Amino acid sequence: MILNFLATAVFFVNFSLNGNSNEIQYKEKTDDVKSKYDIVVDVNGTGNFKTVQEAFNSVASLKTTETRIFVKNGIYKEKLELSLDKNKITLIGESKEKVILTYDDYASKSNGAGGTIGTSGSASFIITGNDFKAQNITFENASGPVGQAVAVRIDGDRVFFDNCKFLGFQDTLYPRESKSRQYYKNCYIEGTTDFIFGGSTVIFDQCEIFAKKGGSYITAANTPESNPYGFVFLNCKLTTNSGDSSYFLGRPWRNYAKTVFLKCEMDSHIKPLGWHNWGKPEAEKTAFYAEYQSTGKGANTEARVNWSHQLSSEQFKKDYAMKAIFKDWKPN
Repeated sequence: MILNFLATAVFFVNFSLNGNSNEIQYKEKTDDVKSKYDIVVDVNGTGNFKTVQEAFNSVASLKTTETRIFVKNGIYKEKLELSLDKNKITLIGESKEKVILTYDDYASKSNGAGGTIGTSGSASFIITGNDFKAQNITFENASGPVGQAVAVRIDGDRVFFDNCKFLGFQDTLYPRESKSRQYYKNCYIEGTTDFIFGGSTVIFDQCEIFAKKGGSYITAANTPESNPYGFVFLNCKLTTNSGDSSYFLGRPWRNYAKTVFLKCEMDSHIKPLGWHNWGKPEAEKTAFYAEYQSTGKGANTEARVNWSHQLSSEQFKKDYAMKAIFKDWKPN
């Protein structure tokens, strides 16, 4: 009888200690997160805010030091905007696959005043502030194949995405502003027609560019004549679930479009011609489309249109170093 009592007592003591230990570990983990970040967002209510927009709004206008915002796993359905006076914000997700910022507007949606919201207005997330960084996050336009529908529109300068995903169909990613510089590292970008488009200066470094079935053009640059660079893809993989020879690398939204693919691996969906003039023969003289050491089934460089370019090693080293493209900005 005494032995049974002692055994039961030991069991309850062990259970109690283990329970307290787990609580302490959880508290330490929570405290650790709070100590590393200025703001914690959790859709389930354990953070400072339940929505990302509330977190943005809470940051002081024109703040000159970095604000680090941690986003816990969850689906955040919100139409987001980071305004011009919200600078130096870093958004870090708990997991790229499980932190999903999503909305479902599309260009032809009514604006309630007899018109439509348009392509720019369809964006799930509009970034106007400068020095924005995002890591380990999925950005999505969930409206489906309904025409133009932007996941992220970027107008701010010095914007850095690291290990992020961009999901949509037509017009997924919109690096819009001509004076904006953007850097994408180890990102995944998917879509159909013109799913990377705009006028910004952008480096896509070691990214996967997934062309979904139903599209025909990967890029549609809108580079102004005064900008020496547009879209630069470096060491990227061009993948697909579409058929062979179904996609062009790009077409010129405006006549001075600039897009280059450097040391990229291209699947068989890339058409041998590579580039399209969008029915504008005059753009063949002004657009700059080039490749350097393309590999894979889609790298049929000898069959490319005669108005595109194959870069020399000297051009690659001299003209396409990060410093040459971004000037005084070094993403970190």
